[in-house]
Order: sequence, then structure tokens, then C-alpha cells
Amino acid sequence: MNVAQGRILRRFGLAASLGIAAMVLTGCSSEEVLRFGWPEGITPQAERMRELWTWSAVAALVMGILVWSLTFWVVIAYRKKRDSPEFPRQTAYNVPLELLYTAAPFVAVCVLFYFTVVVQNYVLEKEDNPNVVVNVTAYQWNWKFGYRTVDLGDGAAPYNGIDEIAQAAVQPEEHVAAEGDEHASAGPIHGLPTEDLSYLNFDKIETLGSSEEIPVLVLPTNRRIEFNLASSDVIHSFWVPEFLFKRDVNPHPANNASDPIFQISEIDREGAFVGRCAEMCGTYHAMMNFEVRAVSPERFAEYIELRKPVEDGGQGLSNARALEAIGESPIATSTSPFKTERTDRSASVAAGE
Repeated sequence: MNVAQGRILRRFGLAASLGIAAMVLTGCSSEEVLRFGWPEGITPQAERMRELWTWSAVAALVMGILVWSLTFWVVIAYRKKRDSPEFPRQTAYNVPLELLYTAAPFVAVCVLFYFTVVVQNYVLEKEDNPNVVVNVTAYQWNWKFGYRTVDLGDGAAPYNGIDEIAQAAVQPEEHVAAEGDEHASAGPIHGLPTEDLSYLNFDKIETLGSSEEIPVLVLPTNRRIEFNLASSDVIHSFWVPEFLFKRDVNPHPANNASDPIFQISEIDREGAFVGRCAEMCGTYHAMMNFEVRAVSPERFAEYIELRKPVEDGGQGLSNARALEAIGESPIATSTSPFKTERTDRSASVAAGE
């Protein structure tokens, strides 16, 4: 090794040492470093996606270091000597080497594709009879959450939260054209009128956001939860950063050939986690927030009993009062209230506020 090569290696070692020292001095744990900027996940699905991201980034860094090292080695080892009139020995058509650098990227892509499919299948996996089914309805510019079924596996009878009366009220009436009625025609959405809301879900226990109150979605830890998403107007997106992925919320999801249902196998800790709309949906898109409040299964069961209608044996409490009764903050703690006046559609007015 000549003097120039030794100097390059010493500089590389110094840079690596400074990087490690910076991570130690800033108090970053190895787990934080390996997240590469991702939030800390709170579900097994999130952890699997984080691991895929981590090892993909590590593989990319290893490949980058290898390429950089080979590049610098070639520059240093085969450069023209200052005191020599001759060029370095030229080489070409190294078949084994060319086969290697052609096959290696192909193998790397195949390995990455395999692990991506494995993780994707795990994230999209659905099981029968989840413990809690939540209907999520997005609209400009807020959220409605309803509990369709609750079965915590604690010996209590499963709760069916379908609001049959409200559900029947939005079913479209069949229009039979009278003889000679030239104005009778099918609606523009698969024969249904544009104001059709029959695809939305209505439940007895619902939490509805407003301009003055952030909706708080209460969920149990350590239980499988299913989300059924739908929009009453434009496309929105359901995003809890700690879930580490988002799902589009479409109007008429079945007619749009989209799967509105996904599950998480559990939330592994209690706490308050902000949720957002991640699809530009209009004037107040940035203010369309909600909160996931994860509580123990025991407190969640108590919460559901407090919120059940009186005719179902519950107390019919509001979301805020039920939260307060189980020892939780009655208002969102991870995001702040906002103004979303539904009649305000003017960009100039919004900009001046």
C-alpha cells in the first residue's frame, strides 16, 4: 500500500468514527438509528414494515459502500503515475466480472421483491371474526367512527352495533318508470343517483367530529381490530403515522374496485396517537385530524357499556363523558381543535384567516 492509499483509508476511518460518535453523543439508540427516520410503530404490521425498510436501507448502504470503495480503489490503484509517461495497464472484456455485476443486481432485486411480497401479504392479511370492527366514514373535513361489532373474548356476549333504522333510511327506493314517462332514467353511478349514501355504514355507537371537537377513536390494546373505510364525498386517506402506512378512503369503494377493509392484529401499547387525512381533499384538508386512544381491553369494555344506547342496556353517554368516566381525557391530546366551517369554500377567505 502506497502513501496515497494509506491517506485515503485513514480519512475514511476518521469519517466513520465521527459518524458513530455523533450518533452516540446525540443519544440515539441503535433502534432509533435503524428506523432511519420512521416513527415508532405500535402494531406488529408496523414493525414488520419497519424491518423491511431497515434491511432495505442497510442493503442499499452496503451496496453503495461497495461501489464507492471499488470506484475509489480503481481511481487510486490505476491512475497515471506523475513521473511516468506510460498509461496504466488497460483491461477489457473480463467475462467473469461482467457476469457478476450483471447477475448481482438481478439477485438483489429478486430478494427485495420476495421480502416485499411476504411483508405485504402479512400486512393485508385478514382473519375471520376480529374482536372489534370499526366503520370509518370520512367527509369534508372530518371523521365519523362507528362500532359495528365488539367481541373482546372475555366471556361477555358479542355486541352488534348496526343501526338498522338509519341503515334502512338511506337505502335507495326502486324507481319504476310509468308508461310513457320519458324523464325516467337510471342514475349515473351504476344506476344509483349521485346523492346515494346506501354504501355508508351507520351504527348505534358513533363518534362524530365537529369544527370544535377532534373525534377520538377509542380502541383496545392486544385485540384484533378491523377498519371498514368509506367516504361520503371525495377521496380521503386514513393515516395514523404509528401504523406506518395509510389507506385511501373512497366513495362507493365496491364500485371503484377498491378493498376498503384492513385489519391490525393488535395495538401493543396504551396511549394517544394522532391520525390525519393524507389525501388532498379541499380547503381544510390540513385540519382534518383525529386521535386514536388505545386503552386496556377492560377499560374499553367499560367504555362500550357506557356508550351503548339505553335500550341496549347501556347508559348512552357521549364519547367525551364515557372517556372521562374511564379515567381518560375527554378531549384529544395529540392534536388541537380547528375551524372547519362547512359553508366556507372560498380560497381567498381561507387565506385571509
